[in-house]
Amino acid sequence: MSESFDSKVTKTYDATQIQVLEGLEAVRKRPGMYIGSTSIRGLHHLVYEIVDNSIDEALAGYCTHIEVSISDGEIITVCDNGRGIPVGTLEKEGISALEAVFTILHAGGKFGGGGYKVAGGLHGVGASVVNALSEWVHVEVRTGGKSYQISFERGVTKEPLKVVGEAQDSGTRVTFKADAEIFEEVVYDFDTLLTRLREQAFLNAGVRITLRDTRGGELNEKSMCYQGGICEFVTHLNRNKTPVHQQVIYMTAQREDSEAEVAMQYNDSYSETILSFANNINTSEGGMHETGFKSALTKVLNDYARKYNILKDSDKNLSGEDAREGLTAIISVKLENAQFEGQTKTKLGNSEMRTIVESMMNEKLSTYFEENPSVAKAVLDKALTASRAREAARKAREATRRKSALDGAQLPGKLADCQEKDASLTEIYIVEGDSAGGSAINGRDRRFQAILPLWGKMLNVEKARIDRVFGNDKLSPLVTAFGAGIGDDFDLSRLRYGKIILMADADVDGSHIRTLLLTFFFRFMRPLIENGNVYIAQPPLYKVTKGKNYMKYAYSDRELSRIIEEVGENADIQRYKGLGEMNPEQLWETTMNPEYRTLLKVEMADAVSADEIFTILMGEKVEPRKEFIETHAKYVTNLDI
Repeated sequence: MSESFDSKVTKTYDATQIQVLEGLEAVRKRPGMYIGSTSIRGLHHLVYEIVDNSIDEALAGYCTHIEVSISDGEIITVCDNGRGIPVGTLEKEGISALEAVFTILHAGGKFGGGGYKVAGGLHGVGASVVNALSEWVHVEVRTGGKSYQISFERGVTKEPLKVVGEAQDSGTRVTFKADAEIFEEVVYDFDTLLTRLREQAFLNAGVRITLRDTRGGELNEKSMCYQGGICEFVTHLNRNKTPVHQQVIYMTAQREDSEAEVAMQYNDSYSETILSFANNINTSEGGMHETGFKSALTKVLNDYARKYNILKDSDKNLSGEDAREGLTAIISVKLENAQFEGQTKTKLGNSEMRTIVESMMNEKLSTYFEENPSVAKAVLDKALTASRAREAARKAREATRRKSALDGAQLPGKLADCQEKDASLTEIYIVEGDSAGGSAINGRDRRFQAILPLWGKMLNVEKARIDRVFGNDKLSPLVTAFGAGIGDDFDLSRLRYGKIILMADADVDGSHIRTLLLTFFFRFMRPLIENGNVYIAQPPLYKVTKGKNYMKYAYSDRELSRIIEEVGENADIQRYKGLGEMNPEQLWETTMNPEYRTLLKVEMADAVSADEIFTILMGEKVEPRKEFIETHAKYVTNLDI
């Protein structure tokens, strides 16, 4: 950063810079307001809140190493070598600044007191919320040559601040145990935390972040430090794809007390990956900085193509979708007084950031293309190919609509529709094969359950553009039946069914079909997954009978063992290899009856990780897939030979 951008951060950090806005209330009663939910996602959010405070120290230039540890009992420790949270007394509150930070909402050094120039933890609720939602919290601070300690239980001070010794360095260590009374389950996932911490390491070039897991007596540790910053981030995201141009394009600009940087590289895939950040917070819903990036990118490509007659006078301009096909980009802005939507900070509202990013892109990307014509040509070739495919898809879509209008059959011929028209009350089962489809149709409740049988080999959309989807007789019935469109035209409000349930055989072929369908939904109907409309049916694996009066279904090998233990070894066991082996009554009572069935909701906690998995499993490159299989082979529990 430039000196002007950094100059307002005071070199001292003491109690006068901790400002209290209001007291702590109702966090335990309404935790979802502060961390999103009490699910596994909310649990991990506790860690992020404490880490974000350490990251803010790094942003201010005082922290170079952050360590996160998970120990037995699901205990989290976050340690940094920053300045240490101030320990001086706040006159108005009559308590130490450290105690205020952990017990009072909106108490922190990020409200203009000079402690921070920019920060992700802008609302000052992170530490106090973690405290309120934990069984206990223990904080150690090293500052001013002394070491201090304070302890809390469920948001209340248990042991007041005290000096425990001398300190040669400075920093903060926060140890906490999430409250099992609040969270549905208290078990941390190493990979989930690793993904978030790696992201922060990329965004803060030169800062080392270490994740350590010592649960169960085994050490699992990953230490990350990226001098290349967001350029290395793009390289990491593209590691399983083939770049269209080798060099990552990097641009940066500063204006008064704001800064923007962009790193981008095209690859040979048909999807885009754009991640945007504001003060190191992932703005998953975008915002002004992302809007500025997209509009400028499309303009620069069209201007270049017109200037060098790559686009003729009669040609249409490239659309934004054409310009972004195969693009991986990171947009990172840092600014004072960032305006986020809600505590979860998913969208940036500062309009000035659109201007900064847009003008930077217009100037610097244009210059880059002028100086690197081979890169510009490769990017434009890809965009033009995307444009032609999109036009072909549009014509195919219109032809489909005209045909439907002429023959009156607007829904697929094999669709057994339901009677209910209210989408919130309906569900559609996607079933592979006519045999299983017949059982499902005869076994369903036709009032609200629709059945769409699919057959034959399905298209792997990871290796195909949108124009091929419209010509595919396995996927086009899905598009027509759902009624919500596809790709850029997808509109969730037009969806004809509230639940889309994938019902495939409980074998390898069934898993493959589900994966192909999920790939299709992720690439061309992602709002279905984001909105929680997609489910996976769980048909039984076994039918256990004994004599004339005993019959039970087992949905797993563990459940089968429990049943056999209950009824004895001489029971008859039938292993279902396919849904077609069940008659309509059996299929209804085991898999389709809302009172007894088990459905798995398909959720997407991390779009980047999901994109990576689909690329590895369904993409062109063999080596990443081979490596993935070798790494995860030991976890396979059900493999058909």
